[in-house]
Amino acid sequence: MKKEDIITLPNPSLRQKSKKIKVIDAATLKLIKEMTDAALDWEDSRPHEISAALAAVQINALERVVIVRSDFEHKESREFTVLINPEIIKHEGKIEADYEGCLSVKNIYGKVPRHTKIRVRALDIDGNPIRLRAEGFLARVIQHEIDHTNGIVFVDHIENNKDAFYELDEQGELQPIDYEQRVVGHGLFDD
Repeated sequence: MKKEDIITLPNPSLRQKSKKIKVIDAATLKLIKEMTDAALDWEDSRPHEISAALAAVQINALERVVIVRSDFEHKESREFTVLINPEIIKHEGKIEADYEGCLSVKNIYGKVPRHTKIRVRALDIDGNPIRLRAEGFLARVIQHEIDHTNGIVFVDHIENNKDAFYELDEQGELQPIDYEQRVVGHGLFDD
């Protein structure tokens, strides 16, 4: 799959809950490969960004599958960790607002409040149950992707905060944007 296969708002699939995976089979493995291919193709087209993660719904597959980049620091590292049927079992730490972008929200970023620590359970790619603790940026990324599996997009958390929306300038720096023109007029909150 290519970056063009990643759906964006206002596509109604992004507002739907994804189904649990009952059996990890060849179709699931194919889906994971397609997700990885699409995420990396998107990243290859963006000089200032990495593809931190992707949920299956973002390639229009309503399955509870998430891939999370294994190394956020090095763009040349192109491996992802697979989380199947992920769910947050505990929110911890404090709530902090920080910047987020989304492959399904074109050219708009937001300063989103999220918990700084979480505990998650999921299945790995072999169907083995896993539990993990995440904090900082990893916790933010996982919360963002699990939201996708529940039909929630990051902009939903900041819809009523006009000062929380940004875009990247040509140097890769985030700049505030005109809420009415770029956010409301962009169809982000259309159902």
